[in-house]
Amino acid sequence: MTAETSQTLDRGLRVLKLLADTDHGLTVTELSHKLGVNRTVIYRLLATLEQHSLIRRDLGGRARVGLGVLGLGRQVHPLVREAALPSLRSLAEEVGATAHLTLVDGSDALAVAVVEPSWTDYHVAYRPGFRHPLDRGAAGRAILAGRHPDADPAASYVLTHGELEAGASGAAAPLLGVAGIEGSVGVVMLSDSVPEKVGDRVVAAAQEVADALR
Repeated sequence: MTAETSQTLDRGLRVLKLLADTDHGLTVTELSHKLGVNRTVIYRLLATLEQHSLIRRDLGGRARVGLGVLGLGRQVHPLVREAALPSLRSLAEEVGATAHLTLVDGSDALAVAVVEPSWTDYHVAYRPGFRHPLDRGAAGRAILAGRHPDADPAASYVLTHGELEAGASGAAAPLLGVAGIEGSVGVVMLSDSVPEKVGDRVVAAAQEVADALR
């Protein structure tokens, strides 16, 4: 910690991160051990976070992430969308296909930004808000691939055909190295397959977006 930082705020944020990483919640004792501070400090932190609905405690006393974080999360999508749009526009125009940024939303893949090419006669209609299971479509499969600890940001992309729309093929690459954001960048086109050079361009776009979000 430096003189310019707040130890209390730092501890509160660390509590939230620990709770976000567990499905079954944590007790005061468990949090005390993980943070290396006494139980009294943990009680005060949890009481403050609970007042803001950022955590909740069940009948057994285990703390979990509260619904208040959803309100904060809703503000993330516009910021991420704004950062990604320049790279998506460049990708769509260069490839001549609909480009999109997709983020994880529970067990679904959710398109949060979409750019259609301006010069093509036909392209796939794809809209922000479109969602599908993570294990269907290039965007979701790329996200799952990005969860692998050995994922290579310079060479990993996923190709699919007809999984979400008949006659449409997709290519997507995961966003890697962006703390707190799990997603992918991809294109969808009306074709039987996606050329290799398009896959490489998608990987480059995903890296551009990741750099913009760091």
